[in-house]
Amino acid sequence: MRYEIKGENLPVVICNLEQNEQMITERGGMAWMSPNMRMETTTGGGLGRAIARKFSGDSIFQNIYTAEGGNGLISFASSFPGEIRAFEISPGNEIIAQKKAFLASEAGVDLSIYFHKRFASGLFGGEGFILQKLSGRGIAFVEFDGSIVEYELQAGQQIYIDTGHLAAMSATCQMDIKTVPGVKNILFGGEGLFHTVVTGPGHVWLQSMPIVNLANEIRAYIPNQNS
Repeated sequence: MRYEIKGENLPVVICNLEQNEQMITERGGMAWMSPNMRMETTTGGGLGRAIARKFSGDSIFQNIYTAEGGNGLISFASSFPGEIRAFEISPGNEIIAQKKAFLASEAGVDLSIYFHKRFASGLFGGEGFILQKLSGRGIAFVEFDGSIVEYELQAGQQIYIDTGHLAAMSATCQMDIKTVPGVKNILFGGEGLFHTVVTGPGHVWLQSMPIVNLANEIRAYIPNQNS
């Protein structure tokens, strides 16, 4: 499979497949494709795995696209302003990503649910108790909000992240929460009660504009229908 990511704020990934190669995407992820791409809708491993994906922010059903009778083309477009990143997934190179981040992948990539080890980090940390884990082997395409900044953390090295700005991290990283110090900081600082703390070793991808923040900014300019 060969791919090309085009566009800036609203990107699309165009995949060129050889005969019999397959791509997996969530329902409604395909933008355009060649006529010889055959689609099959499945639960992606049974009802239990389908329900787990639903909790992680994706749909119950997955679509499998196969190039038949020759080479094929298929594209997957971003659903919001941001970036599409390609990850080479393999044993030891698994990725933990925010909910709804998964866009598409080669058939060898496994999308599963990921729970925080500490319930409080998901309940209060703002990143959600349930995330997505990408494992297996193959190329996966992931959607991020806004622009991406990356950091490589050494063992024990930490970074403090405001709510929603954590896009993804290596599965070797650990995530927890830390209370913002000082009553005045909490009440008047505008940063909320908690920071997300990611500890290395591993890579961290941070996003500049979480989609929730963008929605809140736009909401301020929408006229109140009740006024």
